[in-house]
Amino acid sequence: MHLKEIKVKHTFYQEDSSAIAKALTTDLKDGLSVHEAEDRLVKNGRNALTAKAKKSLFAKFVDQFKDLMIGILLAAAAVAAMTGEQTDAIFILAIVIINAIFGVFQESKSENAIDALKKMATPKATVIRGGQPNQVPATDLVEGDLVELEAGDIVPADLRLTSVQNLRVEEAALTGESVPVNKTDSTLPDGKLALGDQKNLAFMNSHVVYGRAQGIVVLTGMQTQVGQIAGALQDQDETKTPLQENLKSLSKFLTYLILGIAALTFVIGYFTQNMPIIDLILTAISLAVAAIPEGLPAIVTITLALGTARMAKKSALMRKLPAVETLGSTDIIGSDKTGTLTQNKMTVEKIVLNGKVIDLAGQNPFEDADLSKGAATLADIMALNNDSQFTDDGLVGDPTETALIDFNSKYREAALQELRQQERLQEVPFDSERKMMTTVYKAFDQNDGYLVTVKGAPDAILERVSSIEENGQVRDFTEADKALYQDINGQLADQALRVLAFAEKTVPALQEEADATQLETDLTLVGFVAMIDPERPEVKDSIAQAKAAGIRPMMITGDHPKTAAAIAGRLGILEEGDDRAASVLTGADLDDISDEDFANRVEDIKVYARVAPAHKVRIVKAWQKKGKVVAMTGDGVNDAPALKAADIGVAMGITGTEVSKEAADMVLADDNFSTIVSAVKEGRKVFANIQKALQYLLASNLAEVIAIFTMTLLGWEVLAPVMILWINLVTDTFPAIALGLEPAQPGIMARKPRGKTANFLSGGVGPAIVWQGILQAVIVLSVYGLALTFPDHTGAELVHGDALTMAFMTLGLMQMVNAINVKSVYQSQLRTSTFSNHFFNGALFFSLIAMMAVVVIKPLNPIFHVTNLDPYQWFIVIGASLSIIVIVELVKWVQRKLFNRG
Repeated sequence: MHLKEIKVKHTFYQEDSSAIAKALTTDLKDGLSVHEAEDRLVKNGRNALTAKAKKSLFAKFVDQFKDLMIGILLAAAAVAAMTGEQTDAIFILAIVIINAIFGVFQESKSENAIDALKKMATPKATVIRGGQPNQVPATDLVEGDLVELEAGDIVPADLRLTSVQNLRVEEAALTGESVPVNKTDSTLPDGKLALGDQKNLAFMNSHVVYGRAQGIVVLTGMQTQVGQIAGALQDQDETKTPLQENLKSLSKFLTYLILGIAALTFVIGYFTQNMPIIDLILTAISLAVAAIPEGLPAIVTITLALGTARMAKKSALMRKLPAVETLGSTDIIGSDKTGTLTQNKMTVEKIVLNGKVIDLAGQNPFEDADLSKGAATLADIMALNNDSQFTDDGLVGDPTETALIDFNSKYREAALQELRQQERLQEVPFDSERKMMTTVYKAFDQNDGYLVTVKGAPDAILERVSSIEENGQVRDFTEADKALYQDINGQLADQALRVLAFAEKTVPALQEEADATQLETDLTLVGFVAMIDPERPEVKDSIAQAKAAGIRPMMITGDHPKTAAAIAGRLGILEEGDDRAASVLTGADLDDISDEDFANRVEDIKVYARVAPAHKVRIVKAWQKKGKVVAMTGDGVNDAPALKAADIGVAMGITGTEVSKEAADMVLADDNFSTIVSAVKEGRKVFANIQKALQYLLASNLAEVIAIFTMTLLGWEVLAPVMILWINLVTDTFPAIALGLEPAQPGIMARKPRGKTANFLSGGVGPAIVWQGILQAVIVLSVYGLALTFPDHTGAELVHGDALTMAFMTLGLMQMVNAINVKSVYQSQLRTSTFSNHFFNGALFFSLIAMMAVVVIKPLNPIFHVTNLDPYQWFIVIGASLSIIVIVELVKWVQRKLFNRG
């Protein structure tokens, strides 16, 4: 079969390694020449996953204008310019451009952060070229390269293994199988095999946990198994977040409202007031400017960006800005177990000596006279019967074996260093049939003889034991002993602990070759070791916090149901009284039930065990059909579809593959469940702050629209576009941005999720916008009417320009004062904590000064069509502006007392 045909059918596992080498014109001993490797790199490109082409800065800038409200503003600017209102046109364009720049800046900032994360994850590879081993970036590998693998390596490309020494590779990222796969270099039989069964291949991004090997690179970059999934994902549509949907709906509603009001005003002005066409056009522009919250896109972007920055400091990197807010509405969090809920590090939790279980959390066996000798012997075997290695990057090896070394390091570091110097004379590696591993050393007492150490599955070793050591004394192993230790093994297994048995014996001479049949008989049992990947200590409190917030945490793992249930119970995901049969579901069970049955059961299930990543998509869809917002964690390539399908896809920053990170909305730099819960709290705060800013902006804009519309009906002089733009520029920027910096309200994590159907106008915000907008308009119109009717303190009638100026100033100052009111829909703001946000205080002060400056500074008067006010007029303006505080507080008090609001 030709190489091209092999590539198409992906049948490398069926071909002999020498045939593969010949097809790739490489050497199984010396690899490619350096020159040939360089030529192939130039010809075929780098061994890297390619992402979608990034948009240019110009394209990003143009995208910011693809909003209907922005289009209306641009049209208003064009009309203003054509009618001679150049200042108005410039102001409108300035606002639009500033918003666009904000959007481009934040999008680029987010992309740069992800790029930095990618660079940190670029692995190295050991490649043989011209017969010499060299370390090169994995991206420089080419087809035909001969690569060396050892424990701790990340497989840098898809390899056909050519020689294997006890190689075990963890492929969970690709296949979902949590147990490392034993690899071979033998040719496999014909027939289509699943990836997990192609045991003479090593796949890109999988992890070597044990042994050594060599292999030929057969596929690189996007042709690898990982690359093919990455390519398919790039064609999938992005899931719209609730924020994006809310803003889209709001924009559509405001657009129709603006067009309707402008048309109505035009008709009324033309037919009832006989207004000139030019004046009507300018009035329509004023209405458009008044109705459109042109600062909203920038405010939302800035608020989200500030939330993103705060999350980044807490190890949560947001890839998509709108996802920050989506987190706040999360109903369900489906979490991996290993590394997210647990420490991803096997730990010796209990040992068994003298027929007793010793819990290491409460007892040090080396300090107990009845246990110390037995504990020392047990620890010796843990260290000697062990293949893990100390490297510059730390301890590397099988997680079970590194746990045994960690036990020694904790209790007897000095003895461990001596044991590591011992020369291993013989060994019989572990295999799945014997279920044990044996090593041989020179006996410690320097007498003639050799020490044989054995570790393995308790059931296998108990069959080969003839004696037992109890604190230094050896006696016969009886049937009663066997029954006792079998019972202990069962009890520990029920607690989801992984149990290993340890035994030894002394032999007088070495055999020519290590023979398991001879070495693994008549053993002396020393004890058991019980291990587990323990839960992260902070996660239990985070799960309790999530539950209090109405969020349902679920565990989704490839581990055994007993292991999953035990950890879930320790963390509080499973509670006392839960029916374990109903609460725990395996992947096999999930395959056997229909979608309808699953929909009926999904609310009862808290733990999914022995599931493949593909099952996660089904779990996500089941909850989404019930209207829930789902966050799903994942680290593997096959997790990517579930991360895409979820409302919030959460990838692991440490153990996660590049494909999973690309598919996710959020990347956890610490792979910690608690970080998700912290991010949910931040998301709720972001949503609450956007609601405050939205209430503030829309109530202000509604007041402006009502005021202009009423002025038109009454035949009064209408506020000019430049006046409205200045009010919006001053009030819609700093105070609105400052509202995005408000601290989280007390009890924010004691509330239930707001739900998928909730929007920015829910929770009383919509009605508050309406009545506060109407109230502001009434106050402004009252000031205008008062100014036209009554003389000032000198007895002279107020001129028309003064009345318009007073209305203009009242509208602007009152909007800023109302920013204090919107900090809570129902709660009083007459308390000291109201002014705890120092940025808000400064923003309010600056905006008040800027608003008053256009009237106080006489050279600015003509630009804004205003007059200079005297102290009596200022008294009316300031009194009217402050009245909004008193009136709103009274309304809130009535709402709390009569309607039990807040």
